[in-house]
Amino acid sequence: MKVESRSIEFIPIDERSGKARDLFPIWFGANMHITTLVTGALPITMGLNLFWSLVAIVIGTLIGAIFMASHSAQGPQLGIPQMIQSRAQFGVIGAIFPLFLVMFVYFGYFASSGMLAAQTLSSLTSIDQTYSIIILNALCFIVTIFGYQFIHKMQKVLSWTTLVIYLIATVLVFQLSVPAGSWNVGHVNLSQFLLVVSMIATWQLSYAPYVADYSRYLPITTPTKHTFWYSYAGTSVSTIWIMTLGSVLVTAIPNFLEHTGANLAHLFGGFAIIMFLVIIFGQLAINVFNLYGAFMSTITTIEPFAKLKVTPKVRVIMILAVAIVGTILCLLGKSNFLSFFLNFIWFMSYFLIPWTSINLVDYYFLRHGRYSVKDIFDVNGQYGKINMITCLAFLLSIIAEIPFINTTLYVGPMAKAFGGADLAWVVGLIVPAVLYYYPMKFKLKTESHKIDTQESIL
Repeated sequence: MKVESRSIEFIPIDERSGKARDLFPIWFGANMHITTLVTGALPITMGLNLFWSLVAIVIGTLIGAIFMASHSAQGPQLGIPQMIQSRAQFGVIGAIFPLFLVMFVYFGYFASSGMLAAQTLSSLTSIDQTYSIIILNALCFIVTIFGYQFIHKMQKVLSWTTLVIYLIATVLVFQLSVPAGSWNVGHVNLSQFLLVVSMIATWQLSYAPYVADYSRYLPITTPTKHTFWYSYAGTSVSTIWIMTLGSVLVTAIPNFLEHTGANLAHLFGGFAIIMFLVIIFGQLAINVFNLYGAFMSTITTIEPFAKLKVTPKVRVIMILAVAIVGTILCLLGKSNFLSFFLNFIWFMSYFLIPWTSINLVDYYFLRHGRYSVKDIFDVNGQYGKINMITCLAFLLSIIAEIPFINTTLYVGPMAKAFGGADLAWVVGLIVPAVLYYYPMKFKLKTESHKIDTQESIL
Protein backbone atom coordinates (compact mmCIF):
# COMPACT_ATOMS: atom_id res chain seq x y z
CA MET A 1 0.00 0.00 0.00
CA LYS A 2 2.21 2.79 -1.32
CA VAL A 3 0.91 6.13 -2.57
CA GLU A 4 1.92 6.77 -6.19
CA SER A 5 4.64 9.42 -6.36
CA ARG A 6 4.18 10.25 -10.04
CA SER A 7 1.36 12.13 -11.70
CA ILE A 8 1.58 13.53 -15.26
CA GLU A 9 5.37 13.58 -15.62
CA PHE A 10 7.45 11.19 -17.74
CA ILE A 11 8.04 7.79 -16.10
CA PRO A 12 11.84 7.22 -16.00
CA ILE A 13 13.13 4.07 -17.69
CA ASP A 14 14.44 2.64 -14.40
CA GLU A 15 10.97 2.89 -12.84
CA ARG A 16 9.28 0.89 -15.60
CA SER A 17 8.12 -2.66 -14.94
CA GLY A 18 5.56 -5.25 -15.96
CA LYS A 19 4.52 -7.08 -19.11
CA ALA A 20 2.03 -6.25 -21.84
CA ARG A 21 -0.07 -9.21 -20.69
CA ASP A 22 -0.78 -7.27 -17.45
CA LEU A 23 -3.07 -5.09 -19.54
CA PHE A 24 -5.52 -7.92 -20.22
CA PRO A 25 -6.91 -8.10 -16.65
CA ILE A 26 -6.93 -4.29 -16.45
CA TRP A 27 -9.27 -3.95 -19.42
CA PHE A 28 -11.12 -7.20 -18.88
CA GLY A 29 -12.02 -6.10 -15.36
CA ALA A 30 -12.82 -2.57 -16.55
CA ASN A 31 -16.01 -3.85 -18.23
CA MET A 32 -17.09 -6.43 -15.64
CA HIS A 33 -19.69 -4.27 -13.97
CA ILE A 34 -23.35 -3.35 -14.32
CA THR A 35 -22.78 -0.06 -16.14
CA THR A 36 -21.61 -2.24 -19.04
CA LEU A 37 -24.62 -4.51 -18.48
CA VAL A 38 -27.03 -1.56 -18.57
CA THR A 39 -25.41 -0.32 -21.79
CA GLY A 40 -25.97 -3.78 -23.28
CA ALA A 41 -29.65 -3.55 -22.31
CA LEU A 42 -30.15 -0.29 -24.21
CA PRO A 43 -30.30 -1.84 -27.73
CA ILE A 44 -33.42 -3.73 -26.63
CA THR A 45 -35.02 -0.61 -25.18
CA MET A 46 -34.21 1.17 -28.47
CA GLY A 47 -36.15 -1.38 -30.53
CA LEU A 48 -33.77 -4.16 -31.65
CA ASN A 49 -34.42 -7.82 -30.87
CA LEU A 50 -31.86 -10.06 -29.18
CA PHE A 51 -30.22 -11.29 -32.36
CA TRP A 52 -29.61 -7.85 -33.86
CA SER A 53 -28.66 -6.41 -30.47
CA LEU A 54 -25.90 -9.01 -30.20
CA VAL A 55 -24.71 -8.30 -33.77
CA ALA A 56 -24.61 -4.55 -33.04
CA ILE A 57 -22.75 -5.14 -29.76
CA VAL A 58 -20.10 -7.29 -31.49
CA ILE A 59 -19.60 -4.91 -34.43
CA GLY A 60 -19.57 -1.76 -32.27
CA THR A 61 -17.13 -3.30 -29.81
CA LEU A 62 -14.71 -4.65 -32.41
CA ILE A 63 -14.63 -1.31 -34.23
CA GLY A 64 -14.37 0.91 -31.14
CA ALA A 65 -11.73 -1.27 -29.50
CA ILE A 66 -9.36 -0.69 -32.44
CA PHE A 67 -9.09 2.98 -31.49
CA MET A 68 -9.00 2.28 -27.76
CA ALA A 69 -6.13 -0.22 -28.09
CA SER A 70 -4.25 2.05 -30.51
CA HIS A 71 -4.15 4.69 -27.78
CA SER A 72 -3.02 2.08 -25.23
CA ALA A 73 -0.03 1.24 -27.43
CA GLN A 74 1.25 4.81 -27.03
CA GLY A 75 1.83 4.44 -23.27
CA PRO A 76 5.10 2.44 -23.13
CA GLN A 77 6.67 4.47 -25.95
CA LEU A 78 5.98 7.90 -24.47
CA GLY A 79 5.80 7.17 -20.73
CA ILE A 80 3.24 9.92 -20.11
CA PRO A 81 -0.55 10.01 -19.59
CA GLN A 82 -2.80 10.02 -22.64
CA MET A 83 -4.25 13.51 -22.45
CA ILE A 84 -0.99 15.34 -21.85
CA GLN A 85 0.24 13.78 -25.09
CA SER A 86 -2.48 15.84 -26.81
CA ARG A 87 -0.25 18.87 -26.31
CA ALA A 88 1.84 17.65 -29.23
CA GLN A 89 -1.21 18.11 -31.47
CA PHE A 90 -3.12 21.01 -29.88
CA GLY A 91 -0.25 22.92 -28.28
CA VAL A 92 0.50 23.14 -24.56
CA ILE A 93 -2.31 25.65 -23.93
CA GLY A 94 -4.55 24.49 -26.79
CA ALA A 95 -4.76 20.99 -25.26
CA ILE A 96 -6.93 22.48 -22.52
CA PHE A 97 -9.76 22.60 -25.10
CA PRO A 98 -10.15 18.80 -25.43
CA LEU A 99 -9.12 18.34 -21.78
CA PHE A 100 -12.08 20.38 -20.63
CA LEU A 101 -14.43 18.28 -22.76
CA VAL A 102 -12.86 15.01 -21.61
CA MET A 103 -13.57 16.04 -18.02
CA PHE A 104 -17.25 15.58 -18.87
CA VAL A 105 -16.49 11.98 -19.83
CA TYR A 106 -14.92 11.25 -16.45
CA PHE A 107 -17.61 13.01 -14.46
CA GLY A 108 -20.43 11.54 -16.54
CA TYR A 109 -19.27 7.96 -16.08
CA PHE A 110 -18.37 8.61 -12.45
CA ALA A 111 -21.92 9.84 -11.84
CA SER A 112 -23.67 7.06 -13.76
CA SER A 113 -21.56 4.25 -12.28
CA GLY A 114 -21.90 5.79 -8.83
CA MET A 115 -25.67 5.89 -9.14
CA LEU A 116 -25.84 2.20 -10.09
CA ALA A 117 -23.51 1.22 -7.25
CA ALA A 118 -25.53 3.23 -4.74
CA GLN A 119 -28.78 1.72 -6.02
CA THR A 120 -27.33 -1.77 -5.46
CA LEU A 121 -25.99 -0.95 -1.99
CA SER A 122 -29.33 0.54 -0.96
CA SER A 123 -31.14 -2.59 -2.18
CA LEU A 124 -28.82 -4.72 -0.07
CA THR A 125 -28.77 -2.68 3.14
CA SER A 126 -31.83 -0.36 3.00
CA ILE A 127 -29.46 2.61 3.41
CA ASP A 128 -30.86 5.76 1.81
CA GLN A 129 -29.47 6.14 -1.72
CA THR A 130 -27.98 9.55 -0.94
CA TYR A 131 -25.89 8.08 1.87
CA SER A 132 -24.94 5.11 -0.34
CA ILE A 133 -23.57 7.51 -2.97
CA ILE A 134 -21.50 9.37 -0.37
CA ILE A 135 -20.14 6.17 1.23
CA LEU A 136 -19.13 4.53 -2.05
CA ASN A 137 -17.58 7.68 -3.51
CA ALA A 138 -15.57 8.10 -0.30
CA LEU A 139 -14.16 4.59 -0.83
CA CYS A 140 -13.28 5.48 -4.44
CA PHE A 141 -11.45 8.54 -3.16
CA ILE A 142 -9.36 6.47 -0.73
CA VAL A 143 -8.36 3.89 -3.36
CA THR A 144 -7.52 6.55 -5.97
CA ILE A 145 -5.00 8.18 -3.63
CA PHE A 146 -2.78 5.08 -3.90
CA GLY A 147 -2.81 5.27 -7.70
CA TYR A 148 -1.36 3.18 -10.52
CA GLN A 149 0.13 0.09 -8.83
CA PHE A 150 -2.76 -0.41 -6.44
CA ILE A 151 -5.29 -0.02 -9.28
CA HIS A 152 -3.47 -2.72 -11.29
CA LYS A 153 -3.59 -5.11 -8.32
CA MET A 154 -7.24 -4.33 -7.66
CA GLN A 155 -8.13 -5.02 -11.31
CA LYS A 156 -6.42 -8.43 -11.23
CA VAL A 157 -8.47 -9.43 -8.18
CA LEU A 158 -11.63 -8.07 -9.81
CA SER A 159 -10.98 -9.91 -13.08
CA TRP A 160 -10.58 -13.34 -11.47
CA THR A 161 -13.45 -12.82 -9.03
CA THR A 162 -15.92 -11.59 -11.63
CA LEU A 163 -14.84 -14.26 -14.12
CA VAL A 164 -16.12 -17.00 -11.82
CA ILE A 165 -19.26 -15.18 -10.65
CA TYR A 166 -20.32 -14.01 -14.10
CA LEU A 167 -19.79 -17.48 -15.54
CA ILE A 168 -22.38 -18.70 -13.03
CA ALA A 169 -24.58 -15.70 -13.83
CA THR A 170 -24.37 -16.51 -17.55
CA VAL A 171 -25.68 -20.03 -16.97
CA LEU A 172 -28.56 -18.63 -14.89
CA VAL A 173 -29.39 -15.84 -17.36
CA PHE A 174 -29.59 -18.14 -20.38
CA GLN A 175 -32.06 -20.36 -18.51
CA LEU A 176 -34.54 -17.47 -18.45
CA SER A 177 -37.36 -17.58 -20.96
CA VAL A 178 -37.52 -14.81 -23.57
CA PRO A 179 -40.42 -13.83 -25.87
CA ALA A 180 -40.86 -15.81 -29.08
CA GLY A 181 -38.94 -14.36 -32.01
CA SER A 182 -36.27 -12.69 -29.87
CA TRP A 183 -33.51 -14.56 -31.72
CA ASN A 184 -35.04 -14.32 -35.20
CA VAL A 185 -32.91 -12.80 -37.94
CA GLY A 186 -36.00 -11.41 -39.64
CA HIS A 187 -36.21 -7.72 -40.52
CA VAL A 188 -34.05 -5.09 -38.87
CA ASN A 189 -34.55 -1.34 -38.74
CA LEU A 190 -31.25 -0.16 -40.25
CA SER A 191 -31.35 3.28 -38.62
CA GLN A 192 -31.86 1.76 -35.16
CA PHE A 193 -29.11 -0.77 -35.83
CA LEU A 194 -26.59 1.91 -36.88
CA LEU A 195 -27.58 4.02 -33.90
CA VAL A 196 -26.79 1.14 -31.55
CA VAL A 197 -23.48 0.34 -33.29
CA SER A 198 -22.38 3.94 -32.81
CA MET A 199 -23.41 3.83 -29.15
CA ILE A 200 -21.40 0.65 -28.49
CA ALA A 201 -18.38 1.95 -30.41
CA THR A 202 -18.55 5.10 -28.28
CA TRP A 203 -18.41 2.94 -25.15
CA GLN A 204 -14.98 1.71 -26.24
CA LEU A 205 -13.86 5.16 -27.37
CA SER A 206 -14.69 6.52 -23.92
CA TYR A 207 -11.59 4.71 -22.62
CA ALA A 208 -9.34 6.49 -25.13
CA PRO A 209 -8.58 9.59 -23.00
CA TYR A 210 -7.01 7.52 -20.21
CA VAL A 211 -6.11 4.10 -21.65
CA ALA A 212 -2.39 4.97 -22.00
CA ASP A 213 -2.35 6.02 -18.32
CA TYR A 214 -2.29 2.30 -17.46
CA SER A 215 0.42 1.28 -19.92
CA ARG A 216 2.86 4.15 -19.39
CA TYR A 217 4.77 2.28 -16.66
CA LEU A 218 5.59 -0.62 -19.00
CA PRO A 219 9.19 -0.86 -20.30
CA ILE A 220 9.86 1.17 -23.43
CA THR A 221 10.96 -2.07 -25.12
CA THR A 222 7.42 -3.49 -24.84
CA PRO A 223 6.35 -4.41 -28.41
CA THR A 224 3.59 -2.11 -29.66
CA LYS A 225 1.60 -5.03 -31.06
CA HIS A 226 1.62 -6.77 -27.67
CA THR A 227 0.29 -3.65 -25.92
CA PHE A 228 -2.38 -3.30 -28.59
CA TRP A 229 -3.62 -6.89 -28.63
CA TYR A 230 -3.72 -7.45 -24.86
CA SER A 231 -5.69 -4.22 -24.46
CA TYR A 232 -7.94 -5.06 -27.41
CA ALA A 233 -8.66 -8.62 -26.25
CA GLY A 234 -9.29 -7.64 -22.64
CA THR A 235 -11.82 -4.92 -23.41
CA SER A 236 -13.53 -6.74 -26.31
CA VAL A 237 -14.13 -10.08 -24.56
CA SER A 238 -15.59 -8.57 -21.39
CA THR A 239 -17.68 -5.93 -23.19
CA ILE A 240 -19.33 -8.40 -25.58
CA TRP A 241 -19.94 -10.86 -22.75
CA ILE A 242 -21.49 -8.48 -20.22
CA MET A 243 -23.47 -6.45 -22.76
CA THR A 244 -24.97 -9.66 -24.14
CA LEU A 245 -26.12 -10.54 -20.63
CA GLY A 246 -27.70 -7.09 -20.36
CA SER A 247 -29.66 -7.61 -23.60
CA VAL A 248 -30.93 -11.02 -22.49
CA LEU A 249 -31.87 -9.84 -19.00
CA VAL A 250 -33.90 -6.83 -20.14
CA THR A 251 -35.69 -9.05 -22.68
CA ALA A 252 -36.52 -11.70 -20.09
CA ILE A 253 -37.27 -9.28 -17.23
CA PRO A 254 -39.16 -6.23 -18.61
CA ASN A 255 -38.62 -4.09 -15.49
CA PHE A 256 -34.99 -5.16 -15.13
CA LEU A 257 -33.53 -1.64 -15.46
CA GLU A 258 -35.64 -0.28 -12.63
CA HIS A 259 -33.49 -2.14 -10.07
CA THR A 260 -30.57 -3.47 -12.09
CA GLY A 261 -28.29 -4.64 -9.29
CA ALA A 262 -31.04 -6.19 -7.19
CA ASN A 263 -32.64 -7.99 -10.16
CA LEU A 264 -29.28 -9.47 -11.18
CA ALA A 265 -28.34 -10.50 -7.64
CA HIS A 266 -31.68 -12.20 -6.98
CA LEU A 267 -30.98 -14.66 -9.79
CA PHE A 268 -28.56 -16.28 -7.31
CA GLY A 269 -31.36 -16.99 -4.85
CA GLY A 270 -29.89 -17.66 -1.39
CA PHE A 271 -26.44 -16.63 -2.63
CA ALA A 272 -27.60 -13.18 -3.76
CA ILE A 273 -25.27 -11.52 -1.26
CA ILE A 274 -22.26 -12.73 -3.29
CA MET A 275 -23.54 -11.08 -6.45
CA PHE A 276 -24.41 -7.91 -4.55
CA LEU A 277 -20.82 -7.64 -3.32
CA VAL A 278 -19.35 -8.37 -6.77
CA ILE A 279 -21.57 -5.68 -8.32
CA ILE A 280 -20.53 -3.10 -5.74
CA PHE A 281 -16.86 -4.05 -6.11
CA GLY A 282 -17.09 -3.74 -9.90
CA GLN A 283 -18.70 -0.32 -9.73
CA LEU A 284 -16.11 0.90 -7.24
CA ALA A 285 -13.29 -0.32 -9.49
CA ILE A 286 -14.48 1.46 -12.63
CA ASN A 287 -15.17 4.63 -10.69
CA VAL A 288 -11.59 4.59 -9.43
CA PHE A 289 -10.58 4.68 -13.13
CA ASN A 290 -12.84 7.67 -13.69
CA LEU A 291 -11.63 9.52 -10.62
CA TYR A 292 -7.97 8.82 -11.41
CA GLY A 293 -8.45 10.06 -14.98
CA ALA A 294 -10.24 13.21 -13.82
CA PHE A 295 -7.39 13.92 -11.38
CA MET A 296 -4.75 13.50 -14.12
CA SER A 297 -6.68 15.76 -16.48
CA THR A 298 -7.07 18.42 -13.79
CA ILE A 299 -3.30 18.42 -13.18
CA THR A 300 -2.66 18.59 -16.95
CA THR A 301 -4.99 21.61 -17.24
CA ILE A 302 -3.40 23.52 -14.37
CA GLU A 303 0.26 22.65 -15.06
CA PRO A 304 0.96 25.16 -17.90
CA PHE A 305 -0.11 28.07 -15.69
CA ALA A 306 1.35 26.95 -12.36
CA LYS A 307 4.28 24.57 -12.17
CA LEU A 308 2.53 22.55 -9.51
CA LYS A 309 4.54 19.95 -7.63
CA VAL A 310 2.19 17.06 -6.87
CA THR A 311 3.12 16.18 -3.31
CA PRO A 312 1.03 13.57 -1.42
CA LYS A 313 -0.84 16.45 0.24
CA VAL A 314 -1.62 18.14 -3.09
CA ARG A 315 -2.65 14.78 -4.54
CA VAL A 316 -5.15 14.17 -1.73
CA ILE A 317 -6.63 17.69 -1.98
CA MET A 318 -7.09 17.54 -5.74
CA ILE A 319 -8.57 14.04 -5.79
CA LEU A 320 -10.94 15.09 -3.00
CA ALA A 321 -12.05 18.15 -4.99
CA VAL A 322 -12.73 16.03 -8.08
CA ALA A 323 -14.58 13.42 -5.99
CA ILE A 324 -16.82 16.10 -4.49
CA VAL A 325 -17.79 17.42 -7.94
CA GLY A 326 -18.53 13.87 -9.12
CA THR A 327 -20.61 13.17 -6.01
CA ILE A 328 -22.72 16.28 -6.58
CA LEU A 329 -23.44 15.09 -10.13
CA CYS A 330 -24.43 11.66 -8.74
CA LEU A 331 -26.90 13.28 -6.37
CA LEU A 332 -28.37 15.50 -9.08
CA GLY A 333 -28.82 12.67 -11.59
CA LYS A 334 -30.09 9.86 -9.37
CA SER A 335 -33.78 10.54 -10.02
CA ASN A 336 -33.54 10.20 -13.81
CA PHE A 337 -30.68 7.80 -14.44
CA LEU A 338 -31.49 6.28 -17.84
CA SER A 339 -32.22 9.61 -19.53
CA PHE A 340 -29.07 11.07 -18.00
CA PHE A 341 -26.95 8.12 -19.14
CA LEU A 342 -28.21 8.00 -22.74
CA ASN A 343 -27.85 11.74 -23.31
CA PHE A 344 -24.39 11.63 -21.76
CA ILE A 345 -23.19 8.86 -24.12
CA TRP A 346 -24.33 10.79 -27.19
CA PHE A 347 -22.99 14.10 -25.94
CA MET A 348 -19.49 12.85 -25.26
CA SER A 349 -19.16 10.95 -28.55
CA TYR A 350 -19.44 14.10 -30.63
CA PHE A 351 -16.31 15.50 -28.98
CA LEU A 352 -14.32 12.36 -28.20
CA ILE A 353 -14.29 10.90 -31.69
CA PRO A 354 -12.71 13.90 -33.49
CA TRP A 355 -10.08 14.09 -30.73
CA THR A 356 -9.19 10.40 -31.07
CA SER A 357 -8.98 10.72 -34.86
CA ILE A 358 -6.53 13.66 -34.66
CA ASN A 359 -4.42 12.00 -31.97
CA LEU A 360 -4.05 8.70 -33.82
CA VAL A 361 -3.39 10.30 -37.21
CA ASP A 362 -0.65 12.40 -35.64
CA TYR A 363 0.94 9.49 -33.75
CA TYR A 364 0.79 6.76 -36.41
CA PHE A 365 0.80 8.61 -39.75
CA LEU A 366 2.59 11.92 -39.22
CA ARG A 367 5.14 11.67 -36.42
CA HIS A 368 5.30 7.86 -36.27
CA GLY A 369 5.54 7.88 -32.47
CA ARG A 370 8.51 10.27 -32.33
CA TYR A 371 7.93 13.10 -29.86
CA SER A 372 10.01 15.34 -27.62
CA VAL A 373 8.61 14.67 -24.14
CA LYS A 374 10.57 17.65 -22.79
CA ASP A 375 8.79 20.00 -25.20
CA ILE A 376 5.39 18.57 -24.26
CA PHE A 377 5.96 20.15 -20.84
CA ASP A 378 7.37 23.42 -22.22
CA VAL A 379 5.01 26.28 -23.17
CA ASN A 380 7.77 27.71 -25.34
CA GLY A 381 8.80 24.33 -26.83
CA GLN A 382 8.41 23.06 -30.38
CA TYR A 383 4.70 22.27 -30.00
CA GLY A 384 3.88 25.88 -29.12
CA LYS A 385 1.10 27.32 -27.01
CA ILE A 386 -1.77 26.77 -29.46
CA ASN A 387 -1.75 24.84 -32.75
CA MET A 388 -4.43 26.58 -34.82
CA ILE A 389 -4.43 23.82 -37.46
CA THR A 390 -5.52 21.27 -34.84
CA CYS A 391 -7.99 23.49 -33.03
CA LEU A 392 -9.70 24.47 -36.29
CA ALA A 393 -9.81 20.86 -37.51
CA PHE A 394 -11.33 19.82 -34.18
CA LEU A 395 -13.91 22.63 -34.16
CA LEU A 396 -14.90 22.21 -37.82
CA SER A 397 -15.27 18.46 -37.31
CA ILE A 398 -17.72 18.99 -34.45
CA ILE A 399 -19.69 21.41 -36.64
CA ALA A 400 -19.65 18.86 -39.49
CA GLU A 401 -21.16 16.25 -37.13
CA ILE A 402 -24.20 18.38 -36.26
CA PRO A 403 -26.35 17.51 -39.33
CA PHE A 404 -25.85 13.79 -38.61
CA ILE A 405 -26.76 13.93 -34.90
CA ASN A 406 -29.78 12.06 -33.54
CA THR A 407 -30.51 12.75 -29.86
CA THR A 408 -33.56 13.42 -27.74
CA LEU A 409 -32.64 17.11 -27.79
CA TYR A 410 -31.89 17.52 -31.49
CA VAL A 411 -32.15 15.53 -34.73
CA GLY A 412 -30.05 16.78 -37.64
CA PRO A 413 -31.33 16.94 -41.23
CA MET A 414 -28.97 14.20 -42.44
CA ALA A 415 -30.05 11.94 -39.56
CA LYS A 416 -33.66 12.46 -40.67
CA ALA A 417 -32.72 11.72 -44.26
CA PHE A 418 -31.15 8.42 -43.17
CA GLY A 419 -34.26 7.41 -41.24
CA GLY A 420 -32.86 8.40 -37.84
CA ALA A 421 -29.45 6.71 -38.17
CA ASP A 422 -26.80 8.62 -36.24
CA LEU A 423 -23.71 8.62 -38.46
CA ALA A 424 -22.01 11.50 -36.67
CA TRP A 425 -19.35 9.13 -35.34
CA VAL A 426 -18.29 8.22 -38.90
CA VAL A 427 -18.07 11.90 -39.80
CA GLY A 428 -16.16 12.49 -36.55
CA LEU A 429 -13.51 9.98 -37.59
CA ILE A 430 -13.05 10.91 -41.25
CA VAL A 431 -13.38 14.73 -41.36
CA PRO A 432 -10.77 15.58 -38.68
CA ALA A 433 -8.34 13.03 -40.12
CA VAL A 434 -8.44 14.85 -43.48
CA LEU A 435 -8.57 18.39 -42.08
CA TYR A 436 -5.62 17.71 -39.80
CA TYR A 437 -3.39 15.42 -41.84
CA TYR A 438 -2.72 17.49 -44.97
CA PRO A 439 -2.14 20.96 -43.42
CA MET A 440 -0.08 19.44 -40.61
CA LYS A 441 1.99 17.35 -42.99
CA PHE A 442 2.81 20.51 -44.96
CA LYS A 443 3.69 22.37 -41.74
CA LEU A 444 5.99 19.60 -40.48
CA LYS A 445 7.66 19.32 -43.89
CA THR A 446 8.24 23.09 -43.95
CA GLU A 447 9.68 23.10 -40.43
CA SER A 448 11.95 20.16 -41.26
CA HIS A 449 13.20 21.98 -44.37
CA LYS A 450 14.01 25.08 -42.32
CA ILE A 451 16.00 23.03 -39.80
CA ASP A 452 17.92 21.26 -42.59
CA THR A 453 18.70 24.62 -44.22
CA GLN A 454 19.97 26.13 -40.95
CA GLU A 455 22.15 23.09 -40.25
CA SER A 456 23.66 23.21 -43.74
CA ILE A 457 24.53 26.93 -43.29
CA LEU A 458 26.16 26.20 -39.92
